[in-house]
Amino acid sequence: MTVWDRPEPPTRPVPLDRERIVAAAVALADAGGLEAVSVRKVAARLDAGPMRLYRYISTKEELFDLMVDEVQAEILPEERAADWREALRGLAQRTRQAALRHEWLADLLGGRPALGPNGLALAEATLSAFDDTTADIDTVMRAVETVSAYFTGAIRREIAHLRAERATGLSKHDWQRARGPHLTSMLATGRFPALAKAVHDGTDVTAETSFTTGLDWVLDSVAARLAS
Repeated sequence: MTVWDRPEPPTRPVPLDRERIVAAAVALADAGGLEAVSVRKVAARLDAGPMRLYRYISTKEELFDLMVDEVQAEILPEERAADWREALRGLAQRTRQAALRHEWLADLLGGRPALGPNGLALAEATLSAFDDTTADIDTVMRAVETVSAYFTGAIRREIAHLRAERATGLSKHDWQRARGPHLTSMLATGRFPALAKAVHDGTDVTAETSFTTGLDWVLDSVAARLAS
């Protein structure tokens, strides 16, 4: 039995329901990351005994499942996409925005398939966007997996950079300036010509631009495969 198949917890002596439990867990994670979340900590935030929650939530992983499904409501499209490309682009962009609001989401992306109501609705919206194509279901699944693999990795990298900035107190440009002398001396040896070209001639772009450009390239590749 999954966590979604269990009945709601009793309302006495302290009112409890799935919505309040998940809201408390998300608030804890938004403030302190996944390490700040446990059944006991959620119970304390709700001023309820942990055993009351354990009757409804067996493990911390089940609590994470509920949290992911809650945030997936933010990722659901408001209306049907015009085509598969618009659907996958929207999925990627809305997932990135959700992860920027809830950084802990990056740590849970790419895990087991989400079986909550919002997760299932999101999967249905994504897959049904291919209904107007001639692609077979295996091709559709590989297309969705490919785009998902891209934006999952890109989002995790962006969140890792944000966390590093907070941990060190250095922005990206501050860090580059601090490490500049070492990098300059290494490039001056002539042992890294390709890297030197990237450093000296490459264009510095924002995280959003990098994400959008990479997404376009992946979508172009998927389109070429579907066309063939």
